[in-house]
Amino acid sequence: MNLRDYVGWHDDYERLGSRLHLRLVVVRDLLAGALDELPDGPLRVISVCAGQGQDVISVARRHRRGSDLVGRLVERDPDNAAAARAAIGAAGLCGLEVLEADAGSSDAYAGACPADVVLVCGVLGNISDDEIELTLKFLPRLCATGAWVLWTRHPRPVGIIATIEGWLVEAGFEPRALVVPDAPLFGVGAARLAGPAQAFQSGKRLFRFRR
Repeated sequence: MNLRDYVGWHDDYERLGSRLHLRLVVVRDLLAGALDELPDGPLRVISVCAGQGQDVISVARRHRRGSDLVGRLVERDPDNAAAARAAIGAAGLCGLEVLEADAGSSDAYAGACPADVVLVCGVLGNISDDEIELTLKFLPRLCATGAWVLWTRHPRPVGIIATIEGWLVEAGFEPRALVVPDAPLFGVGAARLAGPAQAFQSGKRLFRFRR
């Protein structure tokens, strides 16, 4: 299957006012807010399908708690992974690593759990609804109790955003924020694990990209 050019895809993040640029701004703001609320000390982060890491790395570089961030950015594309590593090195963020691997396999997260923040951005619009539900309900196996999850999804078809929030609630999360502007259309949500964390499970297939 030929996938979209996910290196070229990142160009739109740099185009001021574009849908992806504005979505990235919201994700960064919610991530910064999560760092403000989480307890003092090291904060473990996981980014699923991290791309070039423009959300995590940018916030870590500027936020007062950026040096507290440790964890793993998982990205399959070698060029995007290399760009993320270069950005991490340039920012001096020695606690962050990039794993070039299939983010749809739970094995990619072995040794990186439990996380205090998990980003599932740019993922849910590229997988089936069954895989969205499976992935969201697996998140307590990646999270520490009280962890934040940030996610994105285009709000079409109508009702998909409410369905996602419902699946998160069923998994033990409490919705904390939701941004769905009228134009350009995108959706960004944040939730916090109110229920118990669960034991990590290796060898689990969560999703495969459809595009």
